[in-house]
Amino acid sequence: MNPTPGTTQGEQPEPAETPDAEVVELATRLFGLARSGDADALAAYVDAGVPVNLANDKGDTLLMLAAYHGHAGTVRALLERGAEPDRPNDRHQTPLAGAVFKGEDEVMEALLAAGADPRAGSPSAVDTARIFEKPALLARFGAV
Repeated sequence: MNPTPGTTQGEQPEPAETPDAEVVELATRLFGLARSGDADALAAYVDAGVPVNLANDKGDTLLMLAAYHGHAGTVRALLERGAEPDRPNDRHQTPLAGAVFKGEDEVMEALLAAGADPRAGSPSAVDTARIFEKPALLARFGAV
C-alpha cells in the first residue's frame, strides 16, 4: 500500500482543517449584514480586512446577497471596495440577473455603473429580462 503523498508508510495524513467556530460565526454575521443591508457595518469589516468577494457555501458573495435583497447602498459600498460585479454563484447567477429577477432598479443601476455585464451568467440579466418580458430593461441592456 502506498502512503498518502506527504506521509510515510504507516503514518496517517493530517485531517482536513475544519473552520473554527469563531470564523463560522463571523462569516454568518457578515452574510447576515449583506442580506439586511447594513452597509456601514459591512464596509467596516471589509475595510478591516474581510475579503470583499467572500462567498458562502453556495458561491453567493456579499455583493450577490446585498443585490438580491435590494440593498443598493450596500451594493455601492461593496463595489467601491472592489467587489466583482459579475462574479457568479455556484448556479451561474450574477448579482445583476438577481436584481433583474427581483425588480431592484436602484441595485441594477449601481451594478451597471460599476461595469456589470448584462450578458454574464446563466441565465444572464438579458435572459432574465426576456423571461419576465421587461422590454425597457432589454433596451437598457442593448438587447432589443
